[in-house]
Amino acid sequence: MFSPPTFAGAGTPHAKLDRALRQALAGEAPRQSVVIRVKPGRRDAVRQLLQASGGKIRAEHASIGAISADLSRDVISRLEDDPGVESISIDSLVHAAPRVPGDNPGTSQPTTLLRATLGLDGNSPTGRGVVVALIDSGIDPSPEFSGRIKAFFDFTRGGIPAAPSDAYGHGTHVAGLIGGSGRLSAQKYQGVAPDVHFVGLKVLDDFGRGCTSDVLAAIEFAIDQRDRLGIDVINLSLGHPIYEPAATDPLVQAVEEAVRAGIVVVVAAGNYGVNPETGLPGYAGIASPANAPSALTVGAAKTNDTAARADDQVAPYSSRGPSWYDAFAKPDIVAPGHRLTAVGVASSTLYAENPSARVVDHVAGPHLRLSGTSTATGVATGVVALLLEKQRSLRAGETGHQDPLPPNAIKAVLEYTATRIQDGQGAECDWLTAGAGEVNAAGALALVGALDLSGPAESACLTADLQPVTVIGGQPATWAQNIVWGQNIVWGQNIVWGQNIVWGQNIVWGQNIVWGQNIVWGQNIVWGQNIVWGQNIVWGQNIVWGQNIVWGQSLPLVSDNVVW
Repeated sequence: MFSPPTFAGAGTPHAKLDRALRQALAGEAPRQSVVIRVKPGRRDAVRQLLQASGGKIRAEHASIGAISADLSRDVISRLEDDPGVESISIDSLVHAAPRVPGDNPGTSQPTTLLRATLGLDGNSPTGRGVVVALIDSGIDPSPEFSGRIKAFFDFTRGGIPAAPSDAYGHGTHVAGLIGGSGRLSAQKYQGVAPDVHFVGLKVLDDFGRGCTSDVLAAIEFAIDQRDRLGIDVINLSLGHPIYEPAATDPLVQAVEEAVRAGIVVVVAAGNYGVNPETGLPGYAGIASPANAPSALTVGAAKTNDTAARADDQVAPYSSRGPSWYDAFAKPDIVAPGHRLTAVGVASSTLYAENPSARVVDHVAGPHLRLSGTSTATGVATGVVALLLEKQRSLRAGETGHQDPLPPNAIKAVLEYTATRIQDGQGAECDWLTAGAGEVNAAGALALVGALDLSGPAESACLTADLQPVTVIGGQPATWAQNIVWGQNIVWGQNIVWGQNIVWGQNIVWGQNIVWGQNIVWGQNIVWGQNIVWGQNIVWGQNIVWGQNIVWGQSLPLVSDNVVW
């Protein structure tokens, strides 16, 4: 298998610590909040060590074998030497910081543009019967969600049940894009799945900030309560910089556990695609947990206020891959995320601090127009809800054992039916900028509708020939017919679900990939004339990746200041 570059390993000082924790310990702070991942069967012993040494245990995360705690420098040093400890990560600050469009005009996008640019109409599914766990700053009990907030828990206060609220306002805006009813705007600003239900899991404070351990607790709660609350999808429009490989990153591991439990996890790629000093595009800006291999990682697209796809572009701020440390090919798709209007919270920090983002035309309540991969993630989550409803409607009334399509199959359908998109310069985007392409809800619904689901998901097959084209805004949009998956890119005409994928005549997906004449992917990659990827990357004249990345004349933008 491909061995990506690493920055700490066996024999390296502080090899068990992530980059942020190593930097923090180089300072003078006497204590640090950390997440300790332990080896199987060792959690009790590590817990006893922490209690005996005066450490303050904040939470335990059984699903990933971890403990969150506040520890002194000496205790952290002792844990480094403990053979039962797998890794120690900083309990990082997570952010949800949406972008306020700089080109914000006085009027907003045309009526129903969002659903139209996804190929949806009045006969499309609405997300009925699907439940989304929104892990964010909360959900305001707006008329937009009347009767559809099933439960609400506040993880900034230990995960206690609480009345729905949103002091920051970000979660409410994302929820509006996922499934706002449009009641306050006569359906002008209706969400993608207006009948979806929500479970609100509050992890961010009044200023859109939270800590990793609270997000871990919320994800674990969603897994544990999946059956009781009917949770189908998790939306994560937040994150932090990547400080360590995915295999040891607690947030990534929690996302992987949720997917293994059958939950589709949709994550924002990050708004880190441009160097703010030079204005040049930058790669490797994907943040955690968007680097989770099984997550549906979403970048942002600009529709330019038209329904048709011909003028769509990837938003320049949308984070590009590959992921730091592991070099995973991310994002997976892009979705409309630029200048999107949805319900706001008049008393929230976001509404108060951004008067230029307020929308007052033909609405009966507060609305905001915002941009970013967090808004795009809300759109993609809404599309996932539509697919789940469609699949269930096909299975209704059938006899015998009926497995739902697993999260990886939903992800594959969305990538296969995505449409290719431009980079803003008139050229088709590369895989690390747009993933498989722009999400195509109508095409994905058509593909799900043509699958024979009479048996287990891995035996699903097409019942009819499909033309890989969707008419959107009166113009044909051709499906990408490819998958970008973790370290792998898959391209062809046919799907076989299982442990491996055989796709068309080009790919055998197991340990290696051979793609046409362009890619040989095992220990190394040769990609056209542009990339040689083993321990290093050389990409045209722009990227060199060994211990560092350099693009153009600029240094990499991997810091603590990722915005969403």
